[in-house]
Amino acid sequence: MIRIVRRAGLPQASTTSSGGGALHEVNSVRAIFFNEVATRDGFQIEPAFVPTDTKVALIDVLSECGYAKIEVTSFASPKAIPMLRDAEEVMGRIRRVPGVEYTVLVPNLRGAERALEARADELNLVMSTSETHNLANLRMPMAHSFAALSEVIKMVDGRTPINVSLSCGFGCPMEGKVAQEKVLDWVSHFADLGVRGVTVCDTTGMAHPAQVSRMVEALQQGFDQLQLTLHFHNTRGMGLANVLAAVQGGITRFDGSLGGLGGCPYAPGASGNISSEDAIHMLDAMGYDTGMDLQKLLAVARHMPHIVGHEVPGQVAKAGRITDLHAVPAEVDEMGRQFA
Repeated sequence: MIRIVRRAGLPQASTTSSGGGALHEVNSVRAIFFNEVATRDGFQIEPAFVPTDTKVALIDVLSECGYAKIEVTSFASPKAIPMLRDAEEVMGRIRRVPGVEYTVLVPNLRGAERALEARADELNLVMSTSETHNLANLRMPMAHSFAALSEVIKMVDGRTPINVSLSCGFGCPMEGKVAQEKVLDWVSHFADLGVRGVTVCDTTGMAHPAQVSRMVEALQQGFDQLQLTLHFHNTRGMGLANVLAAVQGGITRFDGSLGGLGGCPYAPGASGNISSEDAIHMLDAMGYDTGMDLQKLLAVARHMPHIVGHEVPGQVAKAGRITDLHAVPAEVDEMGRQFA
């Protein structure tokens, strides 16, 4: 996750804690974090296999960009997600940088056992807040998913921190609106089981800023003991607006995907996650200090089309930072001298 600190002398956002140590105060300076999910969420729906060597090299360079957390891979069945069939090898070969958390997605007990053997720093469990989406994505009702994930949490027994990602927290492309109270109920169920954090996901890009503001307020009022993370997609062009609404509401943790890779296979036409580098650039331009090497991160982002074999949605890697100025054309310079 990417550390973002508000610069001194600028208006301070709410000091409401997002729980579990998510809000760090150093001389009244607040930190925000992004979880990089490109190598799991971004890669898993790509049609062409990304070589293991490439994955390892990418994670190693991301570890040097200033991130505090990277979602490396998934311990789902290799038959279900062929792209991530090399999960053990990738986890075994990456160079672990002190201070960086390497997290993995875990769908069931067997996946949790594999993740623990691979020395994952965090297990990320997933279910949907929409019955229809849960059936489509996980092939079982929500009650069955909750029971299965409860068994995982019981088996891990506090040995490794656990985060739960709740899909379709802002709407389902098949059911429509998902009631906020329903989402909060599921957050409560997992909080009662003792998880470290919960991520509320806008899986198919249906959220808007006013809705985000309401959700943020309710989450922080009810669950300040949790690490609260928000996961946005840019399907309808509101991804960064939703990030801003959440930041202004006091949320300090976000998922993002380098280049804006990813998307939901159960939402026709859905685009990927918010672009990590675009979100970091936006917050930096607004006066936040990301603590990141943005120049290095953009260099990596510009290489993403070569890795996946197609263009990616991220904008700043293409256009450059707003501080990257261009030389004045010779004819314009000459014109200026003529009117001097």
